Amino acid sequence: MPIGHSIPRADGPSKVTGAALYADDIRPEGTWYGATVRSERAHARILGITKDPAFDWTDVVLVTAADIPGENVLALITDDQPVLCDGLTRHVTEPIALVAAPTRDRALAAAKAVRVAYEDLPFNLDPEVAEGGAPIFGTDNVFKRITISRDGPVRGTTHRHVHQGVYTTGLHEQLYIEPQGILAIPPNAADPQLTIVGSMQCPYYIDKALKRVLGHHDYHVVQATTGGGFGGKEEYPSMVAAHAALLSLKSGRPIKLIYRRDEDLRATTKRHPGRVRITSTCDDDGFLLDWRADLLFDGGAYNTLSPVVVSRGVLHLTGPYRADRVHLTGRVVATNTPPNGAFRGFGAPQAQFAVERHMDRIARELGIDPVMLRRKNMFRDGDLTASGQTLVDTGAAAVLDAAIDAAAAPVIPPATTAGARGARTRLGQGVALVFHGCGFTGNGEAAIRGQVTIEAHKGILTVLTGSTDIGQGTDTIFPQIVAQELGIPLDRIRMAPHDTARVPDSGPTVASRTAMVVGGVTQIAARKLGEALGSSGDALLAALDGLQEPLSVTHQYTDDGSHPWNPETYQGDAYPAYGWMCAIVDLAVDLDTGEVRYHRLVTATDVGKALNPVLATGQIEGGALQALGWATAEEVVLDSRGCMRNDRLTNYIIPTTTDSPEMITRLVEIPYAAGPFGAKGIGEIPMDAPAAAVAQAIERATGRILDHLPMTPERVLGR
Repeated sequence: MPIGHSIPRADGPSKVTGAALYADDIRPEGTWYGATVRSERAHARILGITKDPAFDWTDVVLVTAADIPGENVLALITDDQPVLCDGLTRHVTEPIALVAAPTRDRALAAAKAVRVAYEDLPFNLDPEVAEGGAPIFGTDNVFKRITISRDGPVRGTTHRHVHQGVYTTGLHEQLYIEPQGILAIPPNAADPQLTIVGSMQCPYYIDKALKRVLGHHDYHVVQATTGGGFGGKEEYPSMVAAHAALLSLKSGRPIKLIYRRDEDLRATTKRHPGRVRITSTCDDDGFLLDWRADLLFDGGAYNTLSPVVVSRGVLHLTGPYRADRVHLTGRVVATNTPPNGAFRGFGAPQAQFAVERHMDRIARELGIDPVMLRRKNMFRDGDLTASGQTLVDTGAAAVLDAAIDAAAAPVIPPATTAGARGARTRLGQGVALVFHGCGFTGNGEAAIRGQVTIEAHKGILTVLTGSTDIGQGTDTIFPQIVAQELGIPLDRIRMAPHDTARVPDSGPTVASRTAMVVGGVTQIAARKLGEALGSSGDALLAALDGLQEPLSVTHQYTDDGSHPWNPETYQGDAYPAYGWMCAIVDLAVDLDTGEVRYHRLVTATDVGKALNPVLATGQIEGGALQALGWATAEEVVLDSRGCMRNDRLTNYIIPTTTDSPEMITRLVEIPYAAGPFGAKGIGEIPMDAPAAAVAQAIERATGRILDHLPMTPERVLGR
């Protein structure tokens, strides 16, 4: 049967042969190209927008805030972000106006010929100073503030050891392989509605945002083949889609708005920079008695998804460890930098890097082996999380043991670095242990109530879902789930295009929820279809072949009340299930250059059930490689205005295949009862562990204690 088997990717042939169509591959007749006029000031009043009279404007369309037919707001959590600046700009690169022309070069030239007059205003790029400073959001610039406490009896001990540390992480770029891109096609004879086609994670985010901007709902949104997202195509495509739609409606032409890579890097959202302060108390043996942590995130100029990012960050501020008393605080603050948003892990990687480095601090100061310290304090069944959730089926011990077992094999240095080992090179090994809440926090799924429909017609089943495939394999595993549930061959199952005109809203493709939550809804929908036909297996196939009329079954997520949650007090079951991961990194440090060369990465991850082992392994290895890049290379450098300076792939460095170490990837299966066949979400957890393991390995190799990401060669050398 399909589940548990590595069937080939459904999208593999089209991508290998070049048949897959990305946004920039689609060009209806008469297509024009869009470009964006962006703010050059971090904070300023806009005094006027004019056209350069020396430029030929005969075939150019210009759109400003005055052309928006509905509301000038990018609808998300709060209505604080405009689609186009209307009198005020709050960060450099903020969209002020739009142009369209017959060619991309002409559109870019026209954008440069739009003149904007400014009156500069004070601005602040530092979240530590912005908190409580001159307001750009509310009265204190705090987008969201959270406090979680759990006070219990502290074990009696005569000696208590206090450990304090500060841990920081910088901006981090998603760097999806395909830049942001949307095509807007005006109503025509073939389709009487405005059509939005593009690179996106969440078609229904765009659907809801456009309703506010356009003032009507006479359109539909279609996902094109998408070259990665990692959270960067969760909310931001709503901005690109709104811009393309406005240009298309004003010009009456199809408009293609595809960002160049440098524009994408400068203007789009990043992982939130963070600062975490931790003060802990433990006894002589290293058992945690009291754990206090404070998290501060820089949200940038607008709210975007910051409240839920800081929420997940705070809920992961203990890591997978228990303490008698816990007090956690967190807030995300507005600054005059480009807004930050979703990125794989959603606040948990920053929090758990700090936690793991603090555990290393305790081990160092008490002279305890770091692995032993983690064993003493890791969560076990029956323990309470900071929010008071009682844990079951904990996997901390299982993944730690599996990783240590796998790491017992000899390390084979890469051929490119083996000859470089010498007196000035030091080897190090580091370990990190993390957990990750799968799905939305608290009762988020109950609010979304995602749906999946399965249609039967002419012997074929078609799965209709708003959950997109952005490279992780959704369009492969959903048919596997249906085939397994009904006992029929995979070649009888299709996936419908992710078009809001046809598919239901399954909720966004985010938060490690697609396979676990939407996959579970898909499984039940398949079960209902089988019940409607009164058969399964060969009998079901015969019934399908005999259908005279199409049959459709829809299932909607329902909350069974088994996970109580209070969103006001942050008490209760924060997540329906947790994944667990241990990472062990072997590396070499060049003492002359500070360069870190990865030799091997061992991971053991609790996946619940590997629906497709090769796809699960690919998810983990891809995410872990991103984390290695975050650890030592990927640094966003801002200028004095808050604009990204290193906006090229020549100076924003990510790992390539030549930088990839040997990877040993163990899949640990501790089933989650409510997941399809026991599956948990695994998309985000690979980001959580590797960076801290790298920091420990560098410390063991060189003695350098590094508590800031990224650990660039300059920082490794102490410069």
